[in-house]
Amino acid sequence: MSEPRAKVTPPALRQRKGTEPLVAITAYDAIMAHYADAAGVDIILVGDSVGNTALGLESTVPVTLDMMVHHTAAVARTKPRALVVADVPFAEAHFDFDHVLRSCQRLLQEAGADAVKIEGGESLAPMIARLVAAGVPVWGHTGLMPQQVKQLGRYKRFGLNVKETDQLVADAVALTEAGCFALLLEMVKPAAARAVVAAVDIPVVGIGAGPDCDGQILVFTDALGLTPGYVPGFVEQFANAGATLREGLEKYSRAVRGKTFPRAD
Repeated sequence: MSEPRAKVTPPALRQRKGTEPLVAITAYDAIMAHYADAAGVDIILVGDSVGNTALGLESTVPVTLDMMVHHTAAVARTKPRALVVADVPFAEAHFDFDHVLRSCQRLLQEAGADAVKIEGGESLAPMIARLVAAGVPVWGHTGLMPQQVKQLGRYKRFGLNVKETDQLVADAVALTEAGCFALLLEMVKPAAARAVVAAVDIPVVGIGAGPDCDGQILVFTDALGLTPGYVPGFVEQFANAGATLREGLEKYSRAVRGKTFPRAD
């Protein structure tokens, strides 16, 4: 009988820089988490993308800490081997340290996350350093930060010129020095992503950032063909689960209306 797979930890992920690519996926409930973990992913991110993916919101901005605790707890209850990371939602990381620490405490203690993810660069590095010192494992997030969409006006790609690339590298270095165990790099030109990967000694997980990152992450519904509307151009759909679900529900409907289900005893 094979040995059970060891639980994924932040130090174990950090050591995989430049070796086997990391596989990450989002999940927002126990069913998603079950299938993701059974497939052997390394990281399950309970993303604030739950807002526009599962809750019908237009962006991640309206997602609250209570929502994140609720969805993270559902994922954590499956006791996955994968590292469970919870997003710190809009504005929470910009309060005073005591407030931010309490928010992270809820995600780790109450919800059962293994780590948190925080959007931000150099300006948040001192806060992240204090969180790490307090025992909070932090996954940094730079490039496109969806929580900034109202300020940006739209979702856009970064690393389009030398200035933007230099800032991405500076952010990555600052977050690494603050103690992040990994970085998420979103919507960044591949050349800029390569510069970030080369500048730090922690894994860089990309989404829309090209093939040279130390790992990749996709939104669960995008990757499996479950997103009914717009899907980003960088996404590859690895299944058409939406069509399968629709077909099954159509069969169910026909069976009920045709009185072939349930069968008579």
